Amino acid sequence: MLIETQGRTFVIDTGPDFRQQMLRADVKHLDAAIFTHQHKDHTAGLDDIRAFNHRQQQDMPLYGRAEVLNQIRNEFSYAFSETRYPGVPHFEMHPIENKPFDVLGVNVIPIEVMHHKLPVYGFRIGDFTYITDANFISEKEQEKIKGSKILVLDTLQKEPHLSHFTLAQALELIEKLQVPQAYLTHISHKLGLHAVVETELPDHVRLGYDGLVLEID
Repeated sequence: MLIETQGRTFVIDTGPDFRQQMLRADVKHLDAAIFTHQHKDHTAGLDDIRAFNHRQQQDMPLYGRAEVLNQIRNEFSYAFSETRYPGVPHFEMHPIENKPFDVLGVNVIPIEVMHHKLPVYGFRIGDFTYITDANFISEKEQEKIKGSKILVLDTLQKEPHLSHFTLAQALELIEKLQVPQAYLTHISHKLGLHAVVETELPDHVRLGYDGLVLEID
């Protein structure tokens, strides 16, 4: 997820195809990266931050739970060694907790959700809320979502799953929170064909897709 707001540009997670995504979106400047959790499909592309290090001549701020940042330190240990090889990525680590935090002047509200037994953060920025890899959100955390104009929500498939919302569960939550516009993400091929599933959704709910651009006034 690429966010552009208040003169800042940052990403939520750096998946394996991070480089391809940045090239496709023609991203020339990146201010920070925020992580939902430590699973490889959300961190594997982090090495390609080095292109922005080189272009901007500064370390890249990374925001995430202490556990997430520790895993990044382990998996990308070459970027943190005392004698770093020239050209490796450079990071500036910012541990976050379940309370609002500041990303270069932009207020971000974390929303703790559960991905089976793993705590994961969704994020609210203004009237936009993004939640991936979740199958449970407590009543307390749901309160943080209320009032959002747009919600992007995890929806893996139609059948029950250990760690992701089903289509029925996601639609039920969207209806409960009365979000006026919602997009479904982290979709499995088991959900069905895009054109078919779209006909089964309420008018204010759509399927997300690569390259989708959302604007909020």
